[in-house]
Amino acid sequence: MSTSITEARNKAGSYFKEGYNCAESIFLTFSEYFANEISSDAVKLFTGFGGGVGEAGCMCGALTGSIAILGMLEGRTSNKESRLNAYKVSNEFHNKFRDKFSGTCCRVLSRGKEFGSKEHSTNCLKITGNTAKMLMEFIEEKDLIKSVERSKA
Repeated sequence: MSTSITEARNKAGSYFKEGYNCAESIFLTFSEYFANEISSDAVKLFTGFGGGVGEAGCMCGALTGSIAILGMLEGRTSNKESRLNAYKVSNEFHNKFRDKFSGTCCRVLSRGKEFGSKEHSTNCLKITGNTAKMLMEFIEEKDLIKSVERSKA
């Protein structure tokens, strides 16, 4: 396992322990790669995704944050550009997440754990850290890191 993969898992866990939600933790972990392009205030964009979109229990914020990061790497800036590669990597990562955690909805992933309880927080911490690890592995495996390195230049 590469150092960056371990670091991603640990950073996401640290942000979560500091009180950031799952989506914010993923964004903050990967935002250093986009320092030249994204304001640190952009974390605000991710706040509402916690708890499966404002505690609605829908798509997990760690997954939502990951898809947003993939969008930064593979998304488009013009409607004249293709969106197919962004869709492809987003769908593939979604499926990896679903296969690993046996679901994508916050309410399914946290079934039987009262929102805000210690048990719920521990579960979300594990999912957030493991999702960051999985995202970094995916970025490296798909060689998307070159996009990251270009954005830092």
